[in-house]
Amino acid sequence: MGILNVTEDSFYDGGSYISETAVLERVEQILKEGAAIVDMGAVSTKPNAKEIDEAYEFKTIRKYLQLIRSHFPQTCISVDTFRATVANMAIQEGATLINDVSGGTDPDMFNVVGKHQVPYILTHNNRTQPLETEELIAKMLSFFGNNIEKLVAKGVKDIIIDPGFGFGKTLEQNYYLIKYLETFSILNFPILVGISRKSMIQNLLNVSSAASLTGTVTLNTLLLCKGAHILRVHDVKSCTEILQIFNIISSL
Repeated sequence: MGILNVTEDSFYDGGSYISETAVLERVEQILKEGAAIVDMGAVSTKPNAKEIDEAYEFKTIRKYLQLIRSHFPQTCISVDTFRATVANMAIQEGATLINDVSGGTDPDMFNVVGKHQVPYILTHNNRTQPLETEELIAKMLSFFGNNIEKLVAKGVKDIIIDPGFGFGKTLEQNYYLIKYLETFSILNFPILVGISRKSMIQNLLNVSSAASLTGTVTLNTLLLCKGAHILRVHDVKSCTEILQIFNIISSL
């Protein structure tokens, strides 16, 4: 999954893709480098990010969805949003799946994805109630189990789970989750991971986001070995190379 941030303040590439030409060039790059999914978001989820109102997000997502669909009609597009109204519009405009990093905080979100029968990425986001490390996995399993039950009741058939690296977890807890990621395979749903150039790498290695590619590649390799199915990344080519090596070893 290649990241397309149509925002001005995303932590790594904010402001890079806010013109039509830049967006189309980025989508072309993502696809040429081997990604299966383009994940587009118009609201930054970094800590203390500028608030983006619903009308602006709605307008931005709609504009770029229509643009991408007109040039790359067969592309699988994921829309990164926590708002049900934006998700509903995005699906009608051709979005293939919804990536909700809030974990379903909008009470109408499950209804929307159930009505349209689109895949949904359920993220564990615990920014409001920090957990102790010893209870982290048990609480996360409970969160996923409860919300998967609600989604299934709404008719959602394709669910992807995301542990939510960086969302309400300490530095140590992020690495703890990597160590025990295979625990979540008990849920029998695909696992998506998004650690690309995040602060958990920057703070551990004392590097900038621009200098965090080595850490990103290392962690994505470990995450594949731990059972991850989808890697959400900025650097698609590096990720594609990881997958080529991982797949040939796995096939032997």
